[in-house]
Parts: sequence; structure tokens; C-alpha cells
Amino acid sequence: MNNFPNITEILLNTFHTLINQFVEFVPRVIGCLVILVVGYLVARGVRILISQVLSRVGLDRIGDRLNEIDIIKKLKTEIKLSDVVATIFYYYILLIFLTFAADTLGVDTITNMVLSLVSFIPKLIAGAIMLQVGIMLSDALKTGVISICKSFNISAAKLIGNIVFVFFLIITFITALGQVGIETALLESSFTIIFGGAIAAFGLGYGIASRDVLANIISSFYSRKNHHIGQVIKIGDVKGVISKIDSTSVTVVSEHATTIVPLQMFQSHQVEVFNS
Repeated sequence: MNNFPNITEILLNTFHTLINQFVEFVPRVIGCLVILVVGYLVARGVRILISQVLSRVGLDRIGDRLNEIDIIKKLKTEIKLSDVVATIFYYYILLIFLTFAADTLGVDTITNMVLSLVSFIPKLIAGAIMLQVGIMLSDALKTGVISICKSFNISAAKLIGNIVFVFFLIITFITALGQVGIETALLESSFTIIFGGAIAAFGLGYGIASRDVLANIISSFYSRKNHHIGQVIKIGDVKGVISKIDSTSVTVVSEHATTIVPLQMFQSHQVEVFNS
């Protein structure tokens, strides 16, 4: 009988241990709550201050420029950079105080988790800035490509511009993910294969479909040197005065009609030029 443990003594020791741990833990919890409250107040104050300062220095103008981009309009959202930056700082400060609070509790798992989040925030900010700059550059390239294509009377100018926009936007997105620390090797290889194949197919199909347009554009580089507005010419059965020369055709005005002649005909037909 003496070999059996004293149940009463075990219960009393366990109860005393729990009480002691509770007494030691309560001040830590109170200290943790105080740190969190102070951190919230500091983060809130810094958020308001940063938002007002950035708004006054004109940072929101960049956001207004982003809001004009088609892809942002389709998302039906409005970007206000002063609020975005202020919110990032708000949560960053909260995480710092949360680190102190977790350290006060003495729970290493929570502390390590919060520290990893704090170290992740700068990478996230860098990736977000890179993505915003990439969107603006992609839109600028899209606008430039559309303008160039329209100057050559290419009918698919908007489509080509959108392809350029998507191409550079995806590159920017992959680069931003790499900056954040996400592995992008598989994504890069998949994008290269898929987008490369799509571009090759589009280029081949569009080249075949628009070979006449391209022939006229190439012919314009040669024809502009030999012909000018006001010149009297005869090409085939058409005779008249050149009234207009664009990137794909020449407008010839005669007494009875106005004829638009494709520029490639100036390379494949004999052209007579009459002295005025």
C-alpha cells in the first residue's frame, strides 16, 4: 500500500505550479496588451501624418496617372498612393510592436513568426514599387507603339499595342515576384514558351494577312524620293496630279476622277512623270 503515490500531494503540487505560472504570466499578458495599445496609437498617428504629408507633396498625381490606365479602370478601383504608403507604414509599425509584445510573452514561435513578417515587408514594398513603375512604362510603350502603327496605317495598331502592354506587364509582374522572394523559374520558362509561341503564330498570321499593307509601307521609302505633291504622273491607265502621299498610297486627281493608287504599284509598274 505504501507504494501508491499520494494523490492529494500530487494535486496540491500541480495546483501550486499552475498558480505560480499564472501569477508569472499575468504581468506578461498585461505588458503585452500595453505594448499593443501603444503600438496601435503610434501606428495610427504615423499613418495620418504620412498620408497628409504625401498628399501635400503631390504623390497622388502618380496614382491619378495609374488610374487612367485601361487595366486599372477595368478593375474598377482607384489608387491613392498617399493612403497606400501610409497603410503600409501603419501595418509595419504594428508588426514591430507586435514583435516586442510577443517577446514580452516569451513565446519564441510567435516572436520568430512576427520577425519573418517584419523582414518580408521591405521586400513587398520594393515589389509593389517595381510593379507600379512597370505598369506605367508598359502603358507608355503601348501608347508609343499604337502611335507608330497608326502613322503607318496599320489596321491592328491597338491590338499590337495591347500585346506589347501585356508582354511588358507580365515581365514586370514576374520580376516583382522575384523581388519579393518568390521562386519564378518555372513561371518564367512557361511564359517564354507560351508567349513566344503566341507571338510567332500572330506574326506569321498577321504577316500573311497584311502582306499588301507591308509591301506598300516598304514601297513608300523608295517612292517618296521620286514623287511629290503637285507632280503630274501616269501609272497604268491613271493620269493626273498627285494631291496626297501617305504611308500606303498616292492620291491622283484628274479632270474626271480621283484615284487612290497603292504605293507598291510604283515599284511594279512603269511611271511616267510629265514636266510641268
